[in-house]
Amino acid sequence: MKLVSFSTADSSVQTGILLEPGAATEGLDIMVLEWWDITHDDFAEYAAQTPAGHPTMLDIISSGLWSTDVNDLMMKTHQFCRSSDVKIQAPLSNPPRVFAIGLNYREHAIESKMALPKTPVVFFKMTTCIIGPGENIVLPRNSSQPDYEAELAFVIGKGGYRIPANECMSHVYGYTIVNDVSARDVQLANSQWSMGKSFPTFCPMGPAIVTADEIADPHSLAISLSIDGEVMQNSNTNELVFTVPALIEFISSITPLLPGDIVSTGTPSGVGMGRTPQRWLKPGENVTVTVEGLGSLTNPTVAE
Repeated sequence: MKLVSFSTADSSVQTGILLEPGAATEGLDIMVLEWWDITHDDFAEYAAQTPAGHPTMLDIISSGLWSTDVNDLMMKTHQFCRSSDVKIQAPLSNPPRVFAIGLNYREHAIESKMALPKTPVVFFKMTTCIIGPGENIVLPRNSSQPDYEAELAFVIGKGGYRIPANECMSHVYGYTIVNDVSARDVQLANSQWSMGKSFPTFCPMGPAIVTADEIADPHSLAISLSIDGEVMQNSNTNELVFTVPALIEFISSITPLLPGDIVSTGTPSGVGMGRTPQRWLKPGENVTVTVEGLGSLTNPTVAE
């Protein structure tokens, strides 16, 4: 199931299910989720803990509505819209935290001239830098080295502290795409990377959250990034140094994970910093990240 957040010219952000091609008629390909549906007896356990009106993605995840629940819920809703009539937003614009992982592909560590880490390299991207598909990546005037990073991200559905590895996958709600845009000159001028990774618009995300039941193995997905059609990164998540369970086990050994937390798992080789000559993002380009099973995320670049 592909869950999306969207808005119209006269509405706030709503949540829906992106239907498969041909599943709806007359181009109605988004099924809108509304909380009134959960007043049905089947969903009475959720009714007391949910707000009125349209649920956000975080509302759905935090309420414990997993894909099977949402699937039942959608059978009771009759609100549809056309994706062509709405603006698709970042699927989860207000997560509690965005954990990002550095140097998690062997070849990327080599091109970065950094040692392969013995434990996960974790930093934060501020949630204020999240944008959705089609929104501009703004290249800041105080950086001359803006870079791109294609990444698979996963979303925590069930929180927990010190989660053992053999239980970690049951805590994953779903998967999405992140472009970990980075100002390398700012990032590498500091011992902590978060500031160089958190300029406004530096976390493009989307287009959907694909629920975990649809991804048989997150460690066997093709991942690539292109700029104006030229392929810059081309790899597979089977090259991850630290797997999804390893990352959950490590992070949760230090801080309790929360429903809606996002973990972006790192980027493969081919980033601008590692190329010869180095290749930085420029205004007027279109950057597309594609992950097998999750779709594609495209964002244009503009100067500040």
